[in-house]
Amino acid sequence: MRILLPHPVSSSLLAFLLGSALSFGAEPSLQLTPVAPANASAVYRPGDKITWRVEPLNDEAHVLKSGSFTVKQGGAKIIAQGNLTFGPEPALITTSLSEPGTLLAEVTAPQESGTTTLKASNGAAVEPAKLAPSQPAPADFDAFWKSKIAELSAVPANPVLEKGDSGVPGVDYWKITMDNIRGTHIQGQLARPAEGGKFPAVFIPQWAGVYPLDKKWVTDKAKDGWLVLNILAHDLPIDAPKEFYTEQANNALKNYTAIGNTDRETSYFLRMFLSCYRAAEYLSQRPDWNGKVFLATGGSQGGLQSFVTAALFPKVTAVIVCVPAGSDNTGYLAGRQPGWPGWKNNAGSEPEKVMETSRYFDAMNFAARVHCPTLVGMGLSDVTSPASGVFAAFNQIQAPKEIVVLPEGQHQNINNAHAPYYKRANTWSAALVKGEPAPVEPNPAAQ
Repeated sequence: MRILLPHPVSSSLLAFLLGSALSFGAEPSLQLTPVAPANASAVYRPGDKITWRVEPLNDEAHVLKSGSFTVKQGGAKIIAQGNLTFGPEPALITTSLSEPGTLLAEVTAPQESGTTTLKASNGAAVEPAKLAPSQPAPADFDAFWKSKIAELSAVPANPVLEKGDSGVPGVDYWKITMDNIRGTHIQGQLARPAEGGKFPAVFIPQWAGVYPLDKKWVTDKAKDGWLVLNILAHDLPIDAPKEFYTEQANNALKNYTAIGNTDRETSYFLRMFLSCYRAAEYLSQRPDWNGKVFLATGGSQGGLQSFVTAALFPKVTAVIVCVPAGSDNTGYLAGRQPGWPGWKNNAGSEPEKVMETSRYFDAMNFAARVHCPTLVGMGLSDVTSPASGVFAAFNQIQAPKEIVVLPEGQHQNINNAHAPYYKRANTWSAALVKGEPAPVEPNPAAQ
């Protein structure tokens, strides 16, 4: 599965549509919006009334007359459900929650004419600052990762750089390969301004899936003054034909997140996470790093790896992530929906071994070891990185931090719902590249 985080585009933030619900022209749509939320971030106090307005946006050819809804606590436990009738006035869904948690409201409505069932979702959070991990970190979590870094350190990095054309005036570009544990490799791309001596560094790990790297992901940043390193999550060439990645995704790397998942020594994530450590170490050892600013940033799986990098490599000075994945792998123990990569769903015939392994690769356990300013964007309607797990991870960060709560935000940037996060991320990046402190603006309602 390829999880994309596209750049924001101009679109209304009011109409929130899920998947096939996005429609224009001759098709109707379904709108689900909060009514008088506690604040702009849809964060409430225990016992507050939480209401959503459900409005079909019909046309002459298609009319939505009825629908059904569910409200799930923690994305898992249904606490309200029922039917809706659409008339002259919007239908309402009203509920409340007496304890810290998150709510996900989901509505479906069949078209009277046509075969498409429209869907919409929206979220809310109740006292999210009190959401805690479903399990503590393993007692030997730090010792395990210390031993793995020692294993990596015994393997020379052997960086090999291949100069290429950046396609951008004033920007230098290279492909890079380094050695990793057990005969594997790290493959990525590097860019920097052509003029100047030392630069702030940014490390960019990738979201989930099997695909090539886009040169613009480093050249755009380098054009802004950064020394940039961007790596694949896999030991693959970064610019092979599309067919190559399709073949890998369908065969050797099919469901790669489940490879070796019964043991922390064989999990696919072990090599991936150590790739991040080695990449960060290499970047910090370059003579063109200014030794002051080191940003780790990414989305989804890239957000998970950014937490890992900051936790294991203390020279990281700031983290900026959106919809970080891999948090709260054992969330079901607290009645919450675990998100990607779905360790429980891939547990097979050895669930105890798999879930024990998952604890060593849980984003929230790494987040607890992050000690630099951190910006997190999260979607209350995200079912890939459920809000409860992202809040629980955010709450563990031991540093100045800011969270951008996106009530209509799904995992992807549908309808530009991630725009508030991008705005803050751009503000942070603009300050950091100039050597200024991270402009942390805490969200009192969510912290």
